[in-house]
Amino acid sequence: MNLGDIASTFKLIKSNPLSVIGIAIVATFIVVGIISPYIVPYPDDAWGYTYNLDLRLLPPSINHLFGTDEMGRDLFSRVLLGTRFSLIIAIGVVGIALAIGILMGLVAGYMGGSIAMVLMRLTDMFLAFPPLLLAIAFAATLGRGLVNVIIALALSWWPWYARLVYIQVNSIKNLPFVDAARVIGLSTTKIMFRHILPNSLTPIIIQSALDMGSAILEAAGLSFLGIGVSPPTPEWGLLISQGWALINRAWWISLFPGIAIVITVVGFNLLADTFQELLDPRLRSTMIMRGV
Repeated sequence: MNLGDIASTFKLIKSNPLSVIGIAIVATFIVVGIISPYIVPYPDDAWGYTYNLDLRLLPPSINHLFGTDEMGRDLFSRVLLGTRFSLIIAIGVVGIALAIGILMGLVAGYMGGSIAMVLMRLTDMFLAFPPLLLAIAFAATLGRGLVNVIIALALSWWPWYARLVYIQVNSIKNLPFVDAARVIGLSTTKIMFRHILPNSLTPIIIQSALDMGSAILEAAGLSFLGIGVSPPTPEWGLLISQGWALINRAWWISLFPGIAIVITVVGFNLLADTFQELLDPRLRSTMIMRGV
């Protein structure tokens, strides 16, 4: 990418307020997720190490911006630290699902024949079930815990990437530049990973950005059902679940982590739309022609 392309990319981003908002939300989420253990005002409360029964169920105030929970712990600290766990979940789930799905789809699409039939039938078997239902089944089998939640969600999502990559590879593998790579004697592995995969990444990048938000949302759903992370981990879904029983007395316990989830998911959805505008040549050309 030359300087002109970089300049036009920044111009396109700046011209769309929603793109700027999405990038700002995701960037803030990532930064806060990294530094949150070092900036929480009440670290022991954040990690759930303390119990301050004299301070239980206090409404939002200057000392406790989001109020306190049923154990008297500062909710702002716990929501802030929960950003790190949501970041770990998003990266872990999408990363594992991408690794499995890309490999399966790439091999099946390029090799074809009986290999493709076996791999795609395995993929279709997983696709026959709703992803959340599969995630619940895997999570219930593996047990509670952050790592188990990531594994459960990743195992239920990889087939979507496998099918997406398979379709992309089938549309690319017979193009002239791939035939040229075969003619000069490049190995199958080099052709797949150096020539076919890089030209199949646009829909994968867009889908993975969408799935980052979905991973956070579904992990919160598993925690709310009682099969996600274990207490006292300050994961957003678990915080909502703990506050649900007290919703009439302490509405803030469920409200603020819920708002955090909504903002983060919206941010990743806006980021996915931005990627689509930037990476799709037709959309990019249309925006440039309109004088953006």
